[in-house]
Amino acid sequence: MLDRITASISDVARRISGKATISEKNIEEAVEEIKMALLEADVNLRVVRRFVNGTIEEAKGEAVLRSVNPGQQFVKIVHDRMVALLGDERQDLKLKGPDTQSVILFLGLQGSGKTTSAAKLAARLKKQGRNPLLAACDLVRPAAVEQLSVLGERIGVAVYKEDTKDAVRVAKGALQFARKNAHDVLIVDTAGRLQVDEAMMREIVEIKKAVDPVDTVLVADAMTGQNAVEIAKSFDEQVGITGVILSKFDSDARGGAALSLRSVTGKPLLFVGTGEKTEDLEPFHPDRMAGRILGMGDVVSLVEKAQETMDVAEAERLQKKMASESFTLQDMLDQLEQVGKMGSLQSMLEMLPGMAGQVRDEDLDTSAIKSQKAIIQSMTKKERDNHLIIGPSRRKRIARGSGTSVSEVNRLIKQFEKMRQTMRKFAKNKGMAAKMLGAMGGF
Repeated sequence: MLDRITASISDVARRISGKATISEKNIEEAVEEIKMALLEADVNLRVVRRFVNGTIEEAKGEAVLRSVNPGQQFVKIVHDRMVALLGDERQDLKLKGPDTQSVILFLGLQGSGKTTSAAKLAARLKKQGRNPLLAACDLVRPAAVEQLSVLGERIGVAVYKEDTKDAVRVAKGALQFARKNAHDVLIVDTAGRLQVDEAMMREIVEIKKAVDPVDTVLVADAMTGQNAVEIAKSFDEQVGITGVILSKFDSDARGGAALSLRSVTGKPLLFVGTGEKTEDLEPFHPDRMAGRILGMGDVVSLVEKAQETMDVAEAERLQKKMASESFTLQDMLDQLEQVGKMGSLQSMLEMLPGMAGQVRDEDLDTSAIKSQKAIIQSMTKKERDNHLIIGPSRRKRIARGSGTSVSEVNRLIKQFEKMRQTMRKFAKNKGMAAKMLGAMGGF
């Protein structure tokens, strides 16, 4: 995500942050490069002008030019300006307490990922201890109700639907159902169109009056760039929105919509869709995103992902096994599965300082991880628990079963043995272990 702009701006930041002295000419050249990167990313022209003028004005002051670390001071100014551009602070949903109903109204154009985003948000709220209900009020798109029903069943969230063509009636029925059945959050999925039209707006306005939402959330396709910003303006003027979810953000290499939305519409970016799975919905943090764009990484989000996917008790059990050198191939397989739940390797690398925009998808060999998993999965339980019994004949059988070669099986076992030795040394160094486990959220 944001590959082009991240690569360009992080390169500028790296070059200038290392300078012991900088001049006004250095600043102008750096800002010009950033300006071109923003324009190539399809950022709104007025937004770019305000960003550039403000950055130059602040950076040319004595506080920067005569600073002990002028390069780093300049990068800080760019970072702070970028944060302001993206929305200053993280904005969340205005949910009421669990004793009453909070209604979230979803709207957007057809094909924006509205229905999928509604299910993703429901899954996220359920994980946080809420009891959400999805209302199928998209009665225009064929199979929209069925799609929401399938997604609801997958995430274990109830879906309210009626055999009618009256979306307002369904919304009112869903609200009554939520009150009777103690659903503290009602997410209303409305109909979209290929373009903004009067009939759609009338229906959404009527639904909004009927359910009185705490949040009216627009789902916009990040791939549409500046169009997403114009669509947000149109919906806000006619219906009134409180925030935006950008879907398909993982596929948005340019990032114009994300960087323009807040400045142009005044509405916060609440979440971004980062994949096809129901858990692929991330809260949008302006400061963290600015850090990623400038190549500073986002270790906090990486740790939060680890906390969400890893179990504390299981991590403690593994630490004991590491110390006693009883870590098995089954444990290794479990860890590979856990890492897979955290998202793609590319998305995790982007969160590490200095890595954003530096590694392309084609540079990553994820097939090696798949081969390792296939090899271990082709072993018996006894073999996974005790790798020492895996002799030549067993290795041949495992290679055949996993679609790999004997040399690949040999390589995996050697890597595993080295890893066990390293883990044992690491586990015995309690000081180092405590620091690492503390960094990973107290595991």
